[in-house]
Amino acid sequence: MALLQQLRGLFDDPPPAYAFEITPTGISWAQRATRRQAPQFGFREFQGDVLSVSPVRDNVNDPAALASVIAGLVPAGNSRRRREAAIILPDYCARIAVLDFESFPGEPEEQSPLVRFRMKKTVPFDLDTAAVSFHASKSGKRWEVVVAAASQEIVAKYEAPFRAAGYMPGFATTSMLATMDLMPKSDLNVAVKLCDRVLTVALCDGRRPKLVRCVELEGSNFDEIMGVLFPTFAYAEDELKRRPARIVLCGFGESTHALREHWQTDLGVPVEPMHTRWGDPAEHNAGLMGWMQAQEAA
Repeated sequence: MALLQQLRGLFDDPPPAYAFEITPTGISWAQRATRRQAPQFGFREFQGDVLSVSPVRDNVNDPAALASVIAGLVPAGNSRRRREAAIILPDYCARIAVLDFESFPGEPEEQSPLVRFRMKKTVPFDLDTAAVSFHASKSGKRWEVVVAAASQEIVAKYEAPFRAAGYMPGFATTSMLATMDLMPKSDLNVAVKLCDRVLTVALCDGRRPKLVRCVELEGSNFDEIMGVLFPTFAYAEDELKRRPARIVLCGFGESTHALREHWQTDLGVPVEPMHTRWGDPAEHNAGLMGWMQAQEAA
């Protein structure tokens, strides 16, 4: 299975009824609305060190505990009928890049080797055996290609307990790619998301990524975060000749208000928390909320 069938896209067939976002602290889940029932949401916290997210090594420290949590997530989990599901992976287990090409071939058999060649020096895992998916679009006279790549073995280890619990994970994406559906539809904006100790920053033109950075912080302190934000703003001004209109953030909990004041002063742009009609997303469910919003807009 490709890491992404479409980048945050819609499905030719009806989308999965269930979606799950995996984080180091637990798993959030959602069941799409039906004619008889409103959408349902839930979260199950891990007990102990179940996951250790990494792009280069096995992420699952305790397979039995992970399987037990997944098996008891949704009330319908006891059904014998297999259910389609979307799996939203932690940002740090994958790599997202936006590649620029003067020209891009039209045939898939020519596109894939070219994308893999360009990505090879930028990922810390073997790209020849990785799950790689991409979406190409024309931007002026050039081509932009958004690429998602992850170790196939890591993706398979995340999917396996869902299959054992009776789900069919036919679609996988990363948290930030799904979260982009919560961004404003216009202007150049910066999404800033913290999950555990992983900071993901995405420069988005509307809901299209222009730059994505994902780093593991040592202490989640202000200076570390600014060390990622300043270069992002510099890239926007130097390469895109535009200044971001705003910062949209989630996952910072009680620090949100203080960070808004700091960033508005130091970067000179409005800062606002992410919103959905189901409430403000948290560090463990921003991708899930974005996925649900995209399905409702279909």
